[in-house]
Amino acid sequence: MQIIKIGGSVITDKSTKDSFKKTIVDRLSAEIKKADKEIIIVHGAGSYGHILAKKHNLNQGYKNNEQILGFALTHTSVQKLNTLVLNSLQENNIPAVSIPPHAVMRLDDHEPIDMNYDVFRDLLKQGFTPVTFGDVVLDKKLGFSICSGDLLMQLLAEQFKPEKVIFVIDEDGLYTSNPKTDKNAEFIETITLDKLKQLSTSLDNHADVTMGMKGKINTIKNIVNLGFNTVLLNGNKPDRLYKVLIGEKTKCTNVYRS
Repeated sequence: MQIIKIGGSVITDKSTKDSFKKTIVDRLSAEIKKADKEIIIVHGAGSYGHILAKKHNLNQGYKNNEQILGFALTHTSVQKLNTLVLNSLQENNIPAVSIPPHAVMRLDDHEPIDMNYDVFRDLLKQGFTPVTFGDVVLDKKLGFSICSGDLLMQLLAEQFKPEKVIFVIDEDGLYTSNPKTDKNAEFIETITLDKLKQLSTSLDNHADVTMGMKGKINTIKNIVNLGFNTVLLNGNKPDRLYKVLIGEKTKCTNVYRS
């Protein structure tokens, strides 16, 4: 069992609403099929979710009735992206089935309070490939909020105890600083949990590092602390996902507990 998170920045152009990178997703789907492993797939919302969620201020919870329609519109948007991902996987003969987070989990002030893992478990037993995604969900305290794909990765890893947790991003892996803005950023091939904590503290001092990456590092720290080896790889580079899935060496960052 392996769990894959395909980042929204890999499958969409985050700056442009509803921009789906079909060629990249089709290639990643083919690599997953070729590897022939039991997997759960999580994907980000990218430009399908973040733009609308921000517009309607959904992550802060219920403030006014106009947000109710915003919630519905945001969910429909990320469901559209999910359908496109499903279509790509199914075209590659992967029996992918959607599990929308809002239907199987609840949060309480952004923290998970329940999730129906049996849906995932039963689909896997029947030979299906569960696919879930970043979504808007009900929140006991706030009314509603955002469930990120990274949070789903942490919850699913804790429940299913995978051989490997894989984050497919738009960089080769982790760097000592933001490689998009710092030409002196150094690539990190292997890092332990203790070193990752130090890196996270260092990155907090760089204003140019996105909250997305800092949040992802925090999620990875939690996953690695549970004892699961975690890999970050570049989804824009052919065969890297395939090689990581089958255990072949390729350029990526490996994060270990010790």
